[in-house]
Amino acid sequence: MAMSEKKESRDWYKEAVFYQIWVRSFCDGNGDGIGDLYGVYDKLEYVKSLGVDAIWFNPLYPSPNADYGYDISDYCDIHPDYGDLDQFKKVLNKAHELGMKVIMDLVINHTSDEHKWFKESRKGGDDNPYKDYYIWRDEPNNWDSFFEGKAWEFDSLRGQYYLHLFAKKQPDLNMDNPKVREEVKNILRFWLSMGVDGFREDVINFISKKEGLPNGIGFLPVIGSIHNFKDGPHIHEYLAEFRKVCDEYGAVQIGEGPMTTVNTALKYLSGDTKSMDMMFSFDHMTADCLFTEYLHRPFKLIRLKNALSKWQYKLAGKAWNSLYLENHDHPRIISRYGSEKYHRESGTALATAYMFLKGTPFIYQGQEIGMTNIKLSSIDQYVDVSSKNNYHKYHLKDSIEDRLHRIHVSSRDSARTPVQWDDSENAGFSRVKPWFFVNPNYKEINVKNQESDKESILNYYRECIRLRKNNPVLLYGKYKEYEHGNAFVYMYERRRGNISYFIICSFAPEKILFMLPKGFANHTAKIMLSNYPKKRVPGEIRILPEMGLKLSPYEALVIKMKRTK
Repeated sequence: MAMSEKKESRDWYKEAVFYQIWVRSFCDGNGDGIGDLYGVYDKLEYVKSLGVDAIWFNPLYPSPNADYGYDISDYCDIHPDYGDLDQFKKVLNKAHELGMKVIMDLVINHTSDEHKWFKESRKGGDDNPYKDYYIWRDEPNNWDSFFEGKAWEFDSLRGQYYLHLFAKKQPDLNMDNPKVREEVKNILRFWLSMGVDGFREDVINFISKKEGLPNGIGFLPVIGSIHNFKDGPHIHEYLAEFRKVCDEYGAVQIGEGPMTTVNTALKYLSGDTKSMDMMFSFDHMTADCLFTEYLHRPFKLIRLKNALSKWQYKLAGKAWNSLYLENHDHPRIISRYGSEKYHRESGTALATAYMFLKGTPFIYQGQEIGMTNIKLSSIDQYVDVSSKNNYHKYHLKDSIEDRLHRIHVSSRDSARTPVQWDDSENAGFSRVKPWFFVNPNYKEINVKNQESDKESILNYYRECIRLRKNNPVLLYGKYKEYEHGNAFVYMYERRRGNISYFIICSFAPEKILFMLPKGFANHTAKIMLSNYPKKRVPGEIRILPEMGLKLSPYEALVIKMKRTK
Protein backbone atom coordinates (compact mmCIF):
# COMPACT_ATOMS: atom_id res chain seq x y z
CA MET A 1 0.00 0.00 0.00
CA ALA A 2 1.33 3.44 -0.90
CA MET A 3 2.19 5.80 1.93
CA SER A 4 -0.42 8.32 0.79
CA GLU A 5 -3.10 5.65 1.00
CA LYS A 6 -1.99 4.76 4.52
CA LYS A 7 -2.25 8.37 5.63
CA GLU A 8 -5.69 8.65 4.04
CA SER A 9 -6.87 5.49 5.81
CA ARG A 10 -5.82 6.99 9.13
CA ASP A 11 -8.50 9.66 8.74
CA TRP A 12 -11.08 7.18 10.03
CA TYR A 13 -10.76 8.90 13.40
CA LYS A 14 -12.47 12.04 12.08
CA GLU A 15 -15.82 10.27 11.81
CA ALA A 16 -15.35 8.09 14.88
CA VAL A 17 -16.56 8.20 18.45
CA PHE A 18 -14.14 6.79 21.04
CA TYR A 19 -14.92 5.02 24.31
CA GLN A 20 -12.27 5.20 27.03
CA ILE A 21 -11.73 2.23 29.34
CA TRP A 22 -9.85 2.53 32.63
CA VAL A 23 -9.83 -1.22 32.98
CA ARG A 24 -9.26 -1.52 36.74
CA SER A 25 -12.74 -0.13 37.39
CA PHE A 26 -14.58 -1.27 34.26
CA CYS A 27 -15.70 -4.84 34.93
CA ASP A 28 -14.27 -7.71 36.97
CA GLY A 29 -14.43 -10.88 34.90
CA ASN A 30 -12.42 -13.29 37.06
CA GLY A 31 -13.91 -12.49 40.46
CA ASP A 32 -10.98 -10.95 42.32
CA GLY A 33 -12.48 -7.48 42.80
CA ILE A 34 -10.32 -5.84 40.13
CA GLY A 35 -11.49 -4.94 36.64
CA ASP A 36 -9.72 -6.90 33.93
CA LEU A 37 -9.59 -7.85 30.26
CA TYR A 38 -11.93 -10.78 30.90
CA GLY A 39 -14.58 -8.29 31.99
CA VAL A 40 -13.83 -6.08 28.99
CA TYR A 41 -14.25 -9.05 26.66
CA ASP A 42 -17.68 -9.78 28.15
CA LYS A 43 -18.80 -6.14 27.77
CA LEU A 44 -17.59 -5.43 24.23
CA GLU A 45 -21.09 -5.86 22.77
CA TYR A 46 -22.35 -3.24 25.22
CA VAL A 47 -19.59 -0.84 24.17
CA LYS A 48 -20.46 -1.42 20.53
CA SER A 49 -24.16 -0.86 21.27
CA LEU A 50 -23.38 2.74 22.12
CA GLY A 51 -22.47 3.29 18.48
CA VAL A 52 -18.79 3.92 19.16
CA ASP A 53 -16.05 3.09 16.67
CA ALA A 54 -12.94 2.79 18.81
CA ILE A 55 -11.67 2.01 22.30
CA TRP A 56 -8.86 3.80 24.09
CA PHE A 57 -7.34 1.71 26.86
CA ASN A 58 -5.60 3.42 29.73
CA PRO A 59 -2.31 1.64 30.59
CA LEU A 60 -2.66 -2.13 30.78
CA TYR A 61 1.02 -2.80 31.40
CA PRO A 62 2.71 -4.27 34.49
CA SER A 63 2.97 -1.56 37.13
CA PRO A 64 3.44 -1.17 40.91
CA ASN A 65 0.43 1.19 40.71
CA ALA A 66 2.00 4.18 42.42
CA ASP A 67 0.00 6.15 39.84
CA TYR A 68 -2.34 3.32 38.85
CA GLY A 69 -0.71 2.23 35.63
CA TYR A 70 1.07 5.41 34.62
CA ASP A 71 4.19 4.07 36.34
CA ILE A 72 5.12 1.31 33.93
CA SER A 73 7.57 -1.47 34.77
CA ASP A 74 7.29 -3.35 31.45
CA TYR A 75 5.98 -1.81 28.22
CA CYS A 76 5.57 -5.08 26.35
CA ASP A 77 3.34 -7.13 28.63
CA ILE A 78 -0.02 -7.02 30.43
CA HIS A 79 -0.46 -6.41 34.17
CA PRO A 80 -1.33 -9.77 35.78
CA ASP A 81 -4.30 -8.09 37.51
CA TYR A 82 -5.82 -7.60 34.05
CA GLY A 83 -4.89 -10.86 32.33
CA ASP A 84 -2.10 -11.64 29.90
CA LEU A 85 -1.10 -11.02 26.30
CA ASP A 86 -3.26 -13.88 25.06
CA GLN A 87 -6.34 -12.36 26.69
CA PHE A 88 -5.44 -8.95 25.28
CA LYS A 89 -5.24 -10.47 21.80
CA LYS A 90 -8.70 -11.99 22.29
CA VAL A 91 -10.09 -8.59 23.25
CA LEU A 92 -8.30 -6.93 20.33
CA ASN A 93 -9.58 -9.49 17.83
CA LYS A 94 -13.15 -9.36 19.12
CA ALA A 95 -13.15 -5.56 19.05
CA HIS A 96 -11.97 -5.65 15.45
CA GLU A 97 -14.64 -8.23 14.58
CA LEU A 98 -17.25 -5.86 16.05
CA GLY A 99 -15.90 -3.05 13.89
CA MET A 100 -14.06 -1.15 16.63
CA LYS A 101 -10.47 0.06 16.53
CA VAL A 102 -8.23 -0.15 19.60
CA ILE A 103 -5.61 2.35 20.74
CA MET A 104 -3.18 1.99 23.63
CA ASP A 105 -1.84 4.49 26.14
CA LEU A 106 1.82 5.36 25.51
CA VAL A 107 3.58 6.74 28.59
CA ILE A 108 7.14 7.72 27.70
CA ASN A 109 7.85 10.82 29.76
CA HIS A 110 8.56 8.54 32.70
CA THR A 111 8.63 4.90 33.79
CA SER A 112 8.25 3.15 37.12
CA ASP A 113 11.29 3.11 39.37
CA GLU A 114 10.81 -0.66 39.25
CA HIS A 115 11.46 -0.80 35.50
CA LYS A 116 14.58 -2.73 34.52
CA TRP A 117 16.01 0.40 32.88
CA PHE A 118 15.87 2.40 36.11
CA LYS A 119 17.19 -0.43 38.25
CA GLU A 120 20.20 -0.63 35.96
CA SER A 121 20.57 3.14 35.66
CA ARG A 122 20.85 3.45 39.45
CA LYS A 123 24.09 1.48 39.33
CA GLY A 124 25.86 4.18 37.31
CA GLY A 125 29.23 3.29 35.77
CA ASP A 126 30.78 4.57 32.56
CA ASP A 127 30.30 1.23 30.78
CA ASN A 128 26.67 0.87 31.87
CA PRO A 129 24.39 1.12 28.77
CA TYR A 130 21.50 2.35 30.99
CA LYS A 131 23.54 5.01 32.78
CA ASP A 132 21.89 7.92 30.94
CA TYR A 133 18.41 6.51 30.40
CA TYR A 134 17.13 8.93 33.06
CA ILE A 135 17.86 12.49 34.16
CA TRP A 136 20.42 12.57 36.98
CA ARG A 137 22.05 15.53 38.75
CA ASP A 138 24.45 16.04 41.62
CA GLU A 139 22.37 18.98 42.86
CA PRO A 140 18.62 19.50 42.37
CA ASN A 141 17.02 22.67 41.02
CA ASN A 142 13.96 24.20 42.72
CA TRP A 143 11.22 22.45 40.76
CA ASP A 144 8.22 20.93 42.49
CA SER A 145 6.61 17.81 41.10
CA PHE A 146 2.97 17.78 40.06
CA PHE A 147 2.10 14.91 42.39
CA GLU A 148 4.52 14.43 45.25
CA GLY A 149 6.80 17.00 46.80
CA LYS A 150 9.95 18.25 45.13
CA ALA A 151 10.76 17.08 41.59
CA TRP A 152 14.09 15.57 42.62
CA GLU A 153 14.69 12.49 44.74
CA PHE A 154 18.09 11.42 46.06
CA ASP A 155 19.12 7.87 45.21
CA SER A 156 21.55 6.45 47.75
CA LEU A 157 22.83 3.72 45.43
CA ARG A 158 23.88 6.06 42.65
CA GLY A 159 24.60 8.99 44.93
CA GLN A 160 22.70 11.46 42.71
CA TYR A 161 19.26 12.98 42.38
CA TYR A 162 16.83 11.83 39.67
CA LEU A 163 14.06 13.98 38.15
CA HIS A 164 10.42 13.02 38.63
CA LEU A 165 7.89 15.56 37.38
CA PHE A 166 5.15 13.38 38.82
CA ALA A 167 5.34 10.81 41.67
CA LYS A 168 8.62 9.76 43.27
CA LYS A 169 8.19 6.32 41.74
CA GLN A 170 7.92 7.86 38.25
CA PRO A 171 11.45 8.87 37.18
CA ASP A 172 11.61 10.92 33.97
CA LEU A 173 13.27 9.32 30.98
CA ASN A 174 16.14 11.11 29.25
CA MET A 175 14.73 11.41 25.74
CA ASP A 176 17.91 13.22 24.63
CA ASN A 177 19.56 9.80 24.73
CA PRO A 178 19.09 8.20 21.28
CA LYS A 179 19.06 4.75 22.89
CA VAL A 180 15.92 5.72 24.80
CA ARG A 181 14.24 6.85 21.61
CA GLU A 182 15.09 3.51 20.00
CA GLU A 183 13.44 1.78 22.96
CA VAL A 184 10.29 3.84 22.32
CA LYS A 185 10.27 2.83 18.64
CA ASN A 186 10.55 -0.81 19.64
CA ILE A 187 7.56 -0.40 21.96
CA LEU A 188 5.54 1.15 19.12
CA ARG A 189 6.41 -1.68 16.76
CA PHE A 190 5.59 -4.34 19.36
CA TRP A 191 1.97 -3.21 19.73
CA LEU A 192 1.43 -2.10 16.14
CA SER A 193 2.66 -5.46 14.85
CA MET A 194 0.09 -7.11 17.12
CA GLY A 195 -2.65 -5.09 15.41
CA VAL A 196 -3.44 -2.10 17.63
CA ASP A 197 -4.55 0.96 15.69
CA GLY A 198 -2.70 3.78 17.42
CA PHE A 199 -1.76 5.47 20.65
CA ARG A 200 -2.86 8.16 23.08
CA GLU A 201 0.44 9.65 24.22
CA ASP A 202 0.62 10.81 27.83
CA VAL A 203 2.05 14.29 28.66
CA ILE A 204 3.85 14.04 25.35
CA ASN A 205 4.79 17.72 25.29
CA PHE A 206 7.02 17.19 28.37
CA ILE A 207 9.50 14.71 26.90
CA SER A 208 12.10 17.29 25.81
CA LYS A 209 13.52 19.44 28.62
CA LYS A 210 15.43 22.70 28.30
CA GLU A 211 19.18 22.22 28.43
CA GLY A 212 20.63 22.95 31.86
CA LEU A 213 17.24 22.55 33.59
CA PRO A 214 17.16 26.12 34.98
CA ASN A 215 15.30 27.05 38.15
CA GLY A 216 11.64 27.94 38.02
CA ILE A 217 10.19 31.25 39.11
CA GLY A 218 7.06 32.18 41.05
CA PHE A 219 5.32 30.85 44.14
CA LEU A 220 4.60 27.44 42.58
CA PRO A 221 7.92 26.27 41.11
CA VAL A 222 6.34 23.49 39.04
CA ILE A 223 4.14 26.08 37.30
CA GLY A 224 6.90 28.65 37.13
CA SER A 225 9.14 26.02 35.57
CA ILE A 226 6.71 24.77 32.96
CA HIS A 227 8.50 26.58 30.13
CA ASN A 228 11.63 24.60 31.01
CA PHE A 229 10.11 21.19 30.31
CA LYS A 230 7.07 21.87 28.10
CA ASP A 231 7.47 22.01 24.30
CA GLY A 232 11.23 21.64 24.71
CA PRO A 233 13.95 22.36 22.15
CA HIS A 234 13.94 18.90 20.53
CA ILE A 235 10.28 17.96 20.95
CA HIS A 236 9.34 18.03 17.27
CA GLU A 237 12.55 16.32 16.22
CA TYR A 238 11.91 13.40 18.57
CA LEU A 239 8.22 13.12 17.76
CA ALA A 240 9.07 13.04 14.04
CA GLU A 241 11.06 9.87 14.70
CA PHE A 242 8.07 8.23 16.38
CA ARG A 243 5.71 9.48 13.69
CA LYS A 244 7.78 7.77 11.05
CA VAL A 245 7.26 4.42 12.78
CA CYS A 246 3.52 5.00 13.12
CA ASP A 247 3.35 5.97 9.44
CA GLU A 248 4.60 2.48 8.57
CA TYR A 249 1.36 1.11 10.05
CA GLY A 250 -1.05 3.96 9.36
CA ALA A 251 -1.49 4.33 13.12
CA VAL A 252 -3.35 7.18 14.79
CA GLN A 253 -1.48 9.33 17.31
CA ILE A 254 -3.31 11.41 19.90
CA GLY A 255 -1.25 13.60 22.19
CA GLU A 256 -2.04 14.81 25.67
CA GLY A 257 -0.74 18.36 26.07
CA PRO A 258 -1.06 19.80 29.58
CA MET A 259 -0.95 23.62 29.62
CA THR A 260 -0.91 23.65 25.81
CA THR A 261 -2.27 26.74 24.10
CA VAL A 262 -4.13 26.38 20.83
CA ASN A 263 -1.33 28.13 18.94
CA THR A 264 1.26 25.75 20.36
CA ALA A 265 -0.97 22.76 19.65
CA LEU A 266 -1.08 23.71 15.98
CA LYS A 267 2.66 23.00 15.76
CA TYR A 268 1.93 19.40 16.75
CA LEU A 269 -1.16 19.09 14.56
CA SER A 270 -0.24 20.75 11.27
CA GLY A 271 2.52 21.79 8.91
CA ASP A 272 6.03 20.38 8.69
CA THR A 273 6.12 19.62 12.42
CA LYS A 274 2.88 17.61 12.48
CA SER A 275 3.31 14.60 14.73
CA MET A 276 -0.18 14.16 16.19
CA ASP A 277 -3.60 13.65 14.64
CA MET A 278 -5.36 15.16 17.65
CA MET A 279 -4.34 16.79 20.92
CA PHE A 280 -6.09 16.63 24.28
CA SER A 281 -6.06 20.12 25.72
CA PHE A 282 -7.17 21.29 29.16
CA ASP A 283 -8.56 24.76 28.40
CA HIS A 284 -12.21 23.79 28.74
CA MET A 285 -11.44 22.01 32.01
CA THR A 286 -10.84 25.40 33.65
CA ALA A 287 -14.48 26.51 33.50
CA ASP A 288 -14.43 25.95 37.25
CA CYS A 289 -10.76 25.50 38.10
CA LEU A 290 -8.41 22.81 36.84
CA PHE A 291 -6.30 23.07 40.00
CA THR A 292 -9.21 22.99 42.41
CA GLU A 293 -6.91 21.89 45.21
CA TYR A 294 -5.21 25.30 45.09
CA LEU A 295 -8.07 27.61 44.16
CA HIS A 296 -11.69 26.55 44.03
CA ARG A 297 -14.06 28.69 42.01
CA PRO A 298 -17.59 27.95 40.77
CA PHE A 299 -18.35 26.86 37.24
CA LYS A 300 -18.99 29.67 34.75
CA LEU A 301 -20.52 28.89 31.36
CA ILE A 302 -18.75 31.86 29.76
CA ARG A 303 -15.37 30.30 30.59
CA LEU A 304 -16.44 27.02 29.00
CA LYS A 305 -17.69 28.78 25.86
CA ASN A 306 -14.49 30.82 25.62
CA ALA A 307 -12.36 27.68 25.56
CA LEU A 308 -14.53 25.60 23.25
CA SER A 309 -14.98 28.36 20.68
CA LYS A 310 -11.31 29.31 20.72
CA TRP A 311 -10.26 25.79 19.76
CA GLN A 312 -13.08 25.44 17.22
CA TYR A 313 -12.19 28.68 15.44
CA LYS A 314 -8.40 28.41 15.53
CA LEU A 315 -8.19 24.79 14.40
CA ALA A 316 -10.74 25.27 11.60
CA GLY A 317 -9.26 24.24 8.28
CA LYS A 318 -5.87 23.55 9.89
CA ALA A 319 -6.22 20.65 12.31
CA TRP A 320 -8.70 18.33 14.00
CA ASN A 321 -10.21 18.71 17.47
CA SER A 322 -10.53 16.09 20.18
CA LEU A 323 -13.70 16.50 22.22
CA TYR A 324 -14.13 15.31 25.78
CA LEU A 325 -15.76 16.16 29.09
CA GLU A 326 -14.48 13.33 31.28
CA ASN A 327 -11.52 11.05 31.56
CA HIS A 328 -9.48 9.26 34.23
CA ASP A 329 -7.79 12.51 35.30
CA HIS A 330 -10.87 14.66 35.97
CA PRO A 331 -13.84 14.46 38.36
CA ARG A 332 -17.27 13.61 36.99
CA ILE A 333 -18.69 16.36 34.82
CA ILE A 334 -22.27 16.43 36.14
CA SER A 335 -20.85 17.15 39.60
CA ARG A 336 -18.67 19.91 38.14
CA TYR A 337 -20.51 21.62 35.27
CA GLY A 338 -24.00 20.24 35.67
CA SER A 339 -26.34 19.52 38.55
CA GLU A 340 -26.78 16.39 40.63
CA LYS A 341 -30.29 17.66 41.40
CA TYR A 342 -31.10 17.83 37.66
CA HIS A 343 -29.12 14.72 36.96
CA ARG A 344 -30.69 13.49 33.72
CA GLU A 345 -31.33 16.96 32.37
CA SER A 346 -27.83 18.33 32.95
CA GLY A 347 -26.18 15.07 31.89
CA THR A 348 -27.97 15.14 28.54
CA ALA A 349 -27.40 18.89 28.11
CA LEU A 350 -23.66 18.42 28.62
CA ALA A 351 -23.68 15.58 26.11
CA THR A 352 -25.45 17.80 23.56
CA ALA A 353 -23.07 20.70 24.15
CA TYR A 354 -19.94 18.79 23.18
CA MET A 355 -21.03 15.87 20.99
CA PHE A 356 -21.91 18.12 18.05
CA LEU A 357 -18.79 20.26 18.02
CA LYS A 358 -16.39 19.75 15.13
CA GLY A 359 -13.98 17.02 16.11
CA THR A 360 -13.87 13.50 17.50
CA PRO A 361 -15.85 12.85 20.72
CA PHE A 362 -14.45 10.70 23.51
CA ILE A 363 -16.78 9.14 26.10
CA TYR A 364 -15.29 7.95 29.37
CA GLN A 365 -16.67 4.82 31.04
CA GLY A 366 -19.68 5.66 33.19
CA GLN A 367 -20.10 9.09 31.62
CA GLU A 368 -22.82 7.65 29.40
CA ILE A 369 -24.96 6.88 32.47
CA GLY A 370 -24.11 10.10 34.31
CA MET A 371 -21.91 8.74 37.10
CA THR A 372 -21.14 11.40 39.71
CA ASN A 373 -18.40 12.25 42.21
CA ILE A 374 -17.94 10.09 45.27
CA LYS A 375 -17.66 11.77 48.67
CA LEU A 376 -15.53 9.73 51.05
CA SER A 377 -15.38 10.59 54.75
CA SER A 378 -11.60 10.56 55.19
CA ILE A 379 -8.55 11.32 53.09
CA ASP A 380 -7.25 7.90 54.11
CA GLN A 381 -10.01 6.32 52.02
CA TYR A 382 -8.70 7.91 48.83
CA VAL A 383 -5.98 6.15 46.84
CA ASP A 384 -4.92 8.75 44.25
CA VAL A 385 -1.38 9.96 44.95
CA SER A 386 -2.21 13.45 43.70
CA SER A 387 -5.27 13.83 45.96
CA LYS A 388 -3.36 12.69 49.04
CA ASN A 389 -0.46 15.01 48.31
CA ASN A 390 -2.71 18.01 47.71
CA TYR A 391 -4.70 17.39 50.88
CA HIS A 392 -1.55 17.34 53.00
CA LYS A 393 0.16 20.22 51.17
CA TYR A 394 -2.38 23.00 50.57
CA HIS A 395 -4.77 25.04 52.75
CA LEU A 396 -3.49 23.44 55.93
CA LYS A 397 -5.01 26.24 58.04
CA ASP A 398 -8.50 25.36 56.80
CA SER A 399 -10.78 22.96 58.65
CA ILE A 400 -10.66 19.26 57.87
CA GLU A 401 -14.17 19.57 56.44
CA ASP A 402 -13.13 22.34 54.03
CA ARG A 403 -9.98 20.52 52.96
CA LEU A 404 -11.93 17.33 52.39
CA HIS A 405 -14.54 19.25 50.38
CA ARG A 406 -11.76 20.30 47.98
CA ILE A 407 -10.93 16.63 47.48
CA HIS A 408 -14.60 15.77 46.94
CA VAL A 409 -14.81 18.25 44.06
CA SER A 410 -11.35 17.65 42.58
CA SER A 411 -10.12 14.11 43.15
CA ARG A 412 -9.32 11.88 40.20
CA ASP A 413 -10.64 9.02 42.31
CA SER A 414 -14.19 10.13 41.48
CA ALA A 415 -13.54 9.05 37.89
CA ARG A 416 -12.17 5.72 39.09
CA THR A 417 -15.00 4.25 41.12
CA PRO A 418 -16.30 0.95 39.69
CA VAL A 419 -18.69 1.24 36.77
CA GLN A 420 -22.28 0.86 37.94
CA TRP A 421 -23.73 -1.94 35.84
CA ASP A 422 -26.85 -2.74 37.87
CA ASP A 423 -28.42 -2.36 41.32
CA SER A 424 -27.12 -5.63 42.73
CA GLU A 425 -24.38 -5.84 45.33
CA ASN A 426 -21.14 -4.10 44.23
CA ALA A 427 -23.13 -2.47 41.40
CA GLY A 428 -22.67 -5.59 39.27
CA PHE A 429 -19.00 -4.74 38.88
CA SER A 430 -17.75 -7.78 40.77
CA ARG A 431 -18.97 -10.83 42.67
CA VAL A 432 -16.66 -9.87 45.56
CA LYS A 433 -15.72 -6.64 47.33
CA PRO A 434 -14.21 -4.28 44.72
CA TRP A 435 -10.72 -2.84 44.98
CA PHE A 436 -12.20 0.63 45.56
CA PHE A 437 -15.43 2.13 46.88
CA VAL A 438 -18.62 1.94 44.83
CA ASN A 439 -20.60 5.19 44.70
CA PRO A 440 -23.65 4.71 46.97
CA ASN A 441 -25.97 6.06 44.26
CA TYR A 442 -25.50 2.92 42.15
CA LYS A 443 -29.00 1.73 43.09
CA GLU A 444 -30.46 4.56 41.01
CA ILE A 445 -27.67 5.28 38.51
CA ASN A 446 -26.71 2.14 36.62
CA VAL A 447 -26.66 0.68 33.13
CA LYS A 448 -29.49 -1.81 33.68
CA ASN A 449 -31.95 0.85 34.84
CA GLN A 450 -31.09 3.14 31.96
CA GLU A 451 -31.23 0.47 29.26
CA SER A 452 -34.97 0.14 29.86
CA ASP A 453 -35.60 3.89 30.14
CA LYS A 454 -36.06 5.50 26.73
CA GLU A 455 -35.33 8.92 28.19
CA SER A 456 -32.19 7.94 30.11
CA ILE A 457 -28.79 9.58 29.74
CA LEU A 458 -27.51 6.30 28.26
CA ASN A 459 -30.07 6.20 25.48
CA TYR A 460 -29.63 9.92 24.87
CA TYR A 461 -25.92 9.36 24.19
CA ARG A 462 -26.92 6.70 21.69
CA GLU A 463 -29.26 9.19 20.02
CA CYS A 464 -26.49 11.79 19.82
CA ILE A 465 -24.12 9.31 18.22
CA ARG A 466 -26.77 8.17 15.74
CA LEU A 467 -27.42 11.76 14.71
CA ARG A 468 -23.70 12.43 14.17
CA LYS A 469 -23.12 9.29 12.12
CA ASN A 470 -22.76 9.81 8.38
CA ASN A 471 -23.94 13.39 8.77
CA PRO A 472 -21.61 15.61 6.71
CA VAL A 473 -22.93 18.79 8.32
CA LEU A 474 -22.28 17.63 11.88
CA LEU A 475 -19.00 15.96 10.92
CA TYR A 476 -17.44 18.62 8.70
CA GLY A 477 -19.64 21.73 8.82
CA LYS A 478 -18.29 25.10 9.93
CA TYR A 479 -18.72 26.17 13.54
CA LYS A 480 -20.18 29.49 14.63
CA GLU A 481 -21.13 30.53 18.15
CA TYR A 482 -24.08 32.84 18.92
CA GLU A 483 -25.00 34.92 21.96
CA HIS A 484 -21.56 34.53 23.50
CA GLY A 485 -22.32 36.92 26.35
CA ASN A 486 -25.30 34.90 27.57
CA ALA A 487 -24.33 33.48 30.96
CA PHE A 488 -26.84 30.61 30.83
CA VAL A 489 -27.16 29.43 27.22
CA TYR A 490 -24.60 27.93 24.86
CA MET A 491 -25.73 28.20 21.25
CA TYR A 492 -23.74 27.32 18.18
CA GLU A 493 -24.28 26.44 14.54
CA ARG A 494 -22.76 23.73 12.36
CA ARG A 495 -23.25 24.66 8.71
CA ARG A 496 -22.40 23.08 5.39
CA GLY A 497 -23.82 24.59 2.23
CA ASN A 498 -27.34 25.76 2.96
CA ILE A 499 -28.00 23.22 5.74
CA SER A 500 -27.45 24.23 9.33
CA TYR A 501 -27.80 22.51 12.67
CA PHE A 502 -28.29 24.75 15.69
CA ILE A 503 -27.35 23.41 19.09
CA ILE A 504 -28.99 25.25 22.01
CA CYS A 505 -28.13 24.21 25.56
CA SER A 506 -29.35 25.84 28.75
CA PHE A 507 -27.09 25.61 31.78
CA ALA A 508 -29.64 27.29 34.06
CA PRO A 509 -31.18 25.35 36.97
CA GLU A 510 -34.48 27.16 36.42
CA LYS A 511 -36.79 28.08 33.55
CA ILE A 512 -35.53 30.93 31.35
CA LEU A 513 -36.63 32.77 28.23
CA PHE A 514 -34.06 32.69 25.45
CA MET A 515 -34.54 35.06 22.51
CA LEU A 516 -33.33 33.65 19.23
CA PRO A 517 -30.74 35.83 17.44
CA LYS A 518 -31.87 38.20 14.71
CA GLY A 519 -31.83 36.78 11.22
CA PHE A 520 -33.56 33.51 12.06
CA ALA A 521 -37.07 34.73 11.33
CA ASN A 522 -39.21 33.19 8.59
CA HIS A 523 -37.18 30.01 8.39
CA THR A 524 -38.69 26.57 8.68
CA ALA A 525 -36.82 24.45 11.15
CA LYS A 526 -37.05 20.90 12.43
CA ILE A 527 -36.35 19.70 15.93
CA MET A 528 -33.99 16.73 15.54
CA LEU A 529 -33.22 16.06 19.18
CA SER A 530 -34.49 17.23 22.55
CA ASN A 531 -33.71 16.15 26.09
CA TYR A 532 -37.30 17.09 27.00
CA PRO A 533 -39.06 14.79 24.52
CA LYS A 534 -42.48 15.12 26.17
CA LYS A 535 -42.25 18.89 25.82
CA ARG A 536 -40.54 19.15 22.42
CA VAL A 537 -42.10 16.81 19.87
CA PRO A 538 -39.73 16.29 16.93
CA GLY A 539 -41.09 17.98 13.86
CA GLU A 540 -41.15 21.18 11.85
CA ILE A 541 -41.56 24.60 13.43
CA ARG A 542 -41.81 28.07 11.88
CA ILE A 543 -39.45 30.63 13.40
CA LEU A 544 -41.20 33.97 13.80
CA PRO A 545 -39.64 37.43 14.30
CA GLU A 546 -38.58 38.13 17.89
CA MET A 547 -39.25 34.51 18.75
CA GLY A 548 -38.23 33.31 22.19
CA LEU A 549 -37.78 29.82 23.53
CA LYS A 550 -39.01 29.04 27.02
CA LEU A 551 -36.26 26.71 28.14
CA SER A 552 -36.70 24.34 31.06
CA PRO A 553 -33.79 23.67 33.45
CA TYR A 554 -30.81 22.32 31.47
CA GLU A 555 -32.90 21.96 28.33
CA ALA A 556 -31.02 21.07 25.14
CA LEU A 557 -32.18 21.19 21.52
CA VAL A 558 -30.71 20.28 18.15
CA ILE A 559 -32.58 22.10 15.37
CA LYS A 560 -32.03 21.58 11.65
CA MET A 561 -32.67 24.46 9.27
CA LYS A 562 -32.35 25.07 5.57
CA ARG A 563 -30.77 28.47 5.08
CA THR A 564 -31.92 30.88 2.38
CA LYS A 565 -28.78 33.00 2.59
